[in-house]
Amino acid sequence: MSYTCAVITVSDKGFRGEREDTSGPAVCALAEENGFRVVHTAIVPDDRDMIEAELIRCADQLKVDLVLTTGGTGFSPRDITPEATLSVIERETRGIPEAMRYASLQITPRGCLSRSAAGIRGRTLIINLPGSRKAAVENLQAVIKAVDHGLEMLASEGSADCAAESGKEKQPEKAPSLDVWLREAKKQEGADGCGMYLFHNGVVRRAAKAKVRLGDTDAPDVRKLLLSYDRDKVEAAVKEAYAMPGIRHVRVWINEGELDIGDDMMLVLVGGDIRPHVIDALQALVGDIKNNCVTESEIF
Repeated sequence: MSYTCAVITVSDKGFRGEREDTSGPAVCALAEENGFRVVHTAIVPDDRDMIEAELIRCADQLKVDLVLTTGGTGFSPRDITPEATLSVIERETRGIPEAMRYASLQITPRGCLSRSAAGIRGRTLIINLPGSRKAAVENLQAVIKAVDHGLEMLASEGSADCAAESGKEKQPEKAPSLDVWLREAKKQEGADGCGMYLFHNGVVRRAAKAKVRLGDTDAPDVRKLLLSYDRDKVEAAVKEAYAMPGIRHVRVWINEGELDIGDDMMLVLVGGDIRPHVIDALQALVGDIKNNCVTESEIF
């Protein structure tokens, strides 16, 4: 699944245009390399009220999945990004900054001096990164793979088992609400350029593939379907869809486990400027997912 991301640089000099921001673009690049879609960037001064307002805007108005701040995590009297973050979050996620500090300590003993914080506001995860370009990238690299799973749990309706037994069949999930997806899509930056949204809702059918695609009338009916998918391939497919002409919004959900007839297999939403572009992107993305990303095993 592709998640949205905002990158906020906290710097007095950067805000005044007295220093080039190198950390923000580096964090954006690393996030995008790992499948995140950066939809918002900003530079704010080391002012607590302004930092808090920007974080609240990203979480409550833009509905961004992940907010990454860079800067303001040190010992200087103006370094108040952690305090601003802790004041707006609803649940603290201490393991993330602990993991980043541990990774930094493997590089420099000064890693223990970072005061970075992290936490959840609504369905948004906020993480503080250091202001140094090198340190910001190193810290994000230390946790970004785990963050992906954290966002998956945050987006789910119930709890997730992070320590599921190896080899145990994953239970199918309830499909997300398309109405919610559309409301969120229309609030995102660039939504004013979307003239159409189209969606694909794949469900498990009773007729076997051999009967539908090859005309084998003797093929037995399907009782269940085992479905799994390759997350990296799905993220690559989403990136390719975003690269198509006129496409401004892509969101994908894929089920897993033992599915019954009529269960949802996948939900794909694509938004773009004009109908031909959206149709082409939706067809290409769904085809890529079905042909290259998922594994289906029919049970008769």
